[in-house]
Order: sequence, then structure tokens, then C-alpha cells
Amino acid sequence: MLYLASQSPRRAELLTRLGCRFGTLELDLPEHRQPGEPAADYVSRVAREKAGAGLLRVVATPGAVVLGADTEVVLDDEVFGKPADADDAAAMLLRLSGRTHEVISVVWLVSAERELHALSRSRVTFMPLDEDDIAGYLATGEAMGKAGAYGIQGHAEQFVSRLDGSYSGVMGLPLHETARLLKAFGVTK
Repeated sequence: MLYLASQSPRRAELLTRLGCRFGTLELDLPEHRQPGEPAADYVSRVAREKAGAGLLRVVATPGAVVLGADTEVVLDDEVFGKPADADDAAAMLLRLSGRTHEVISVVWLVSAERELHALSRSRVTFMPLDEDDIAGYLATGEAMGKAGAYGIQGHAEQFVSRLDGSYSGVMGLPLHETARLLKAFGVTK
């Protein structure tokens, strides 16, 4: 049985696109980057911690496999997590305006017997945003609860002038890498 260690509706939607049946596990783990920790290592560690915490919940289930994922926006080696409030979201969007940032998404699959992971890196370029663009986007409510204060699958898609990488990875679950992991794990054919 496959379990998604996330309550993210975006991740669940994306995983469903792969034709997988799965259960979801609600977890509340702290996400704090350690001093000097490279951004990609941080994202991988958080995804692995989610998968591991999920596995502890279902380890008694025969054949349990847990998928943990994390996605973060990185600009100038600063990780932009979820905004604390509207002002924080506006500040993030202003910093992303007219610049190219990286979106790192890592997926871990773990079971009692083994574990595998994959990393997806995408480069996203935003058009220059003015105050009206930012205020209008914040009014949609989409900025909250999303790394970097935006969801590419929503109204912020209009801000993206260039994407080099995985659209689904920027959404929160890189489907190409995830499909390969599921196949290697024997979850799908």
C-alpha cells in the first residue's frame, strides 16, 4: 500500500495523475534549515524526514511504502519557504520580480526494507512585477501556504516568462522522477 506523507491537495492531485491508489498521512514536522546546510540537502532532508515519520505510522502494514516530498524556492542561496503573512508574501514576490530563481523538489520513497530518492531542479523566471501585480495576486489568497508565496498552477502562472525544468516539480511533485521511483520500487509497472 502506498501512502503520501502530505496533506497537500496539489501533491495528491499530481500523484493521482500517475494512476496510483494511495492513502494520505497527516504530519506536522518542523522545517528548519541548518546553518551552512546547502539548499538541496535541506530539501532532501525534509522530504526524507516526512517519509520516515510517515513510515513509523504505517510500518505494521504489510508492504507499506511511504512517499515524502518537499519543494522549496531558492534565490541567492536563500530558501523561500511558506510566507508567514501577506507582508512576507509581498516581500518574497518583490524579490522574485524580474529574476530567475530555482525550485528544488525532492521525492523519497521508503519502506521497511529500502529507500530511494530523486531530485528535480527547475529554473523559473518571473517578469518584472509592479505593486498592482503583487496586490492583485495576494488578493487571490493563493500566496499563502506555498513556498516562495506562489503557485505556478494558479494565477501566478501569468508571471512566469520562462520555465526550464519540471512544471509538476514546481507545483510540488515532479511526475517524471516520481513515476520512475514508483516503478523502481515495484509500486507501478
